Amino acid sequence: MHNNTHLSLDERKIIQVGIENRSTKKAIADTIGKDSTTIAKEIRAHRKLKPRNTYNAPVLCAKRGTCKPGRSCPDNCPDFLEPHCKYRDKSPGACNKCTTSGKCRMDKFLYNAETAHDEYRRDLAAVREGIALTAEDRDKIASVIAPLLRQGQSVHQIMSAHKEIELSERTLYHYIESGVFKSFGVDNFSLKEQVNRKQYKGKHKARKSPAIYTGHTYEDYRKFHADNPDTPTVEMDTVYNNPSGPYLQTFIFEKTPFMFGFLHNERTSASMAESFDRLQKLLGSELFAMLFSLILTDRGAEFEKIRLFELDSTGKTRLNIFYCDPMQSAQKPHVENNHNYVRDIIPNKYPLGCLTQADIDLMFSHINSTPRRVFGDKSPYELFCFLYGVEIANLLNIHEVKRDNVVLKPSLIFAKRS
Repeated sequence: MHNNTHLSLDERKIIQVGIENRSTKKAIADTIGKDSTTIAKEIRAHRKLKPRNTYNAPVLCAKRGTCKPGRSCPDNCPDFLEPHCKYRDKSPGACNKCTTSGKCRMDKFLYNAETAHDEYRRDLAAVREGIALTAEDRDKIASVIAPLLRQGQSVHQIMSAHKEIELSERTLYHYIESGVFKSFGVDNFSLKEQVNRKQYKGKHKARKSPAIYTGHTYEDYRKFHADNPDTPTVEMDTVYNNPSGPYLQTFIFEKTPFMFGFLHNERTSASMAESFDRLQKLLGSELFAMLFSLILTDRGAEFEKIRLFELDSTGKTRLNIFYCDPMQSAQKPHVENNHNYVRDIIPNKYPLGCLTQADIDLMFSHINSTPRRVFGDKSPYELFCFLYGVEIANLLNIHEVKRDNVVLKPSLIFAKRS
């Protein structure tokens, strides 16, 4: 009677002995109380191919001794007939300890009980995990995603660059969160946006001396933009981890969204306005006017001196600056959202005092090389260069990083200082 259970290692060893003794599949099946089809499937599933040596016989044909004299043996011969072996192809189905193995020129199949049992256990574990992946497929996917997740890349970013992962993003997220790749160091905390954030407490800081923004409000910005729809908007903001500095002034081109920034030791309008002096000198007046003629920012104290930004050193108007409504950072969503990437690399409480402008440029090169779903998986760098050219990106010290080399972790700029 068949016990309807999985084959054990001992039963597989009996199968291997039966093959070596040239027993039939039926005889092996009767010995361990299984059906002969079970034995046939087991051998066929776990036997390993040992290719023949083709050095002296590149073409092996069953008609080789009966062909016409002098006839060559091309690979595409219409009379070609694959040679067969009753032991290999019928029963028992493998070539273990075959007495003619030494002089046999055919491909061989070998069955090993321990190897077969290891493969069975591995595949069984994959099935019981409840995933539609073989263990081999799981290992291949893990080898791709594990190092990239450690670099801070998102699942979408990885899958956009690796089309060989034939899963949906939702499925891959489910597998990661379920612990399928845990043995590879990939778990819930490998994902972006999974760590708890500090909750907003609803506190606001009132401005001691309100600045006058007449003619530069958000409503004025909307009217100006409606009258000048072809003028690109650049959103501006400030990031810092310590109120005493340093401070990172950030710029983002709304259409791309390409971001760059400058480090400052002072959080004053004079210091922030110097960035525009630097950009105007670097790009030239014509190019500067094309890129930076329309600025949208918040009502931070470091931006309140309107004339310092709008006028150049000669007193001529070089740009138009407008300010969001109080406590309405959502009116400049592009720069606010892109700061999530900055915070991946420079989390709160990390010291900015040890960083240089070169570190900031490197950080934004990696951020700008990250593909975005909303732009069809094109990166901000690709979009910016398409619209304005590689030369301008180079002038801003932003360079493309290959997708698999993108790092969105603090190690990018802080590792060398640890």
